Amino acid sequence: MTFDEFIKRFLTEEQCEEYLYSLRWKDGFVCPKCGNEKCWKTKRLLYACTKCSHQTSIIAGTIFQDTRKPLRNWFTAIWWVTTQKYGASAEGLKQVLGLKSYETARAWLHKIRTAMVRPEREKLSGEVEVDECYIGGYFAGITGRGSENKTPVAVAVEFDGKKLGRARMSVIKDASGESLIPFITQNVKEGSKIITDGWSGFSNIEANGYEHIIHKQSDAVSEDEMLPHVHLIVSLLKRWLLGTHQGAVEPKYLQAYLDEYVFRFNRRTSAKRGMLFYRLLENAMVVSPSTLDDIKFGRLLE
Repeated sequence: MTFDEFIKRFLTEEQCEEYLYSLRWKDGFVCPKCGNEKCWKTKRLLYACTKCSHQTSIIAGTIFQDTRKPLRNWFTAIWWVTTQKYGASAEGLKQVLGLKSYETARAWLHKIRTAMVRPEREKLSGEVEVDECYIGGYFAGITGRGSENKTPVAVAVEFDGKKLGRARMSVIKDASGESLIPFITQNVKEGSKIITDGWSGFSNIEANGYEHIIHKQSDAVSEDEMLPHVHLIVSLLKRWLLGTHQGAVEPKYLQAYLDEYVFRFNRRTSAKRGMLFYRLLENAMVVSPSTLDDIKFGRLLE
């Protein structure tokens, strides 16, 4: 879709509702209580089963749950987020939607970011570089384990020769094996070839069903050359945080920003903005809702 096509396609609330209906019930309505396949519409966003009269909200259990704003506003926000090449800022969204509060715009952005992680997404596979970096303040980079006042982040990226594939990033407690191994098992398909440095936190990789290749640093090989793909990803992340968010990201919100970065990076070759819009809306219909307090106190990361 072009922007003009987007405006025509979602001109009314009814059009937006019909679109969400098609995403929630792709094969037609099914009552969650009795399994009946027929319903009638009672009022905005509510559908009643013709057999047991159970009412189902089309937005219950989604990021739109309990919203008081028009769906058109949400659709516009998601379209705008997916069409921003270098990332979305709360101030930008505030201006686009005409919101009075910066905090409201930031809350909307964080809700949308939760939908950037598709439930049961396919794990990385093949050859995968894994390392950790430390992010904090106005600077981000791989600066040594135990860096003070920085948040540790585990990073994994597929590659085929010099060609980068998909990436994964996650805030972790520390650089120990107790943090790094679960990150790997959650994000990388068993049997894959994992390349790391010689850090002891990676010592149990083979015991968890992976092939493990260790690249050790030497005078002839720099740290960047040892794991070039991970270092490139972290360098791009640093540039993105500094350019779009001025580098100032609170630790409790960091995972949400990492999710947005990974969503954009993994779809960097997509020329169809409309498909990104569709995928994000599709995810939004299956991701659990979050409250303003969840966002305010960083519970999204717990």
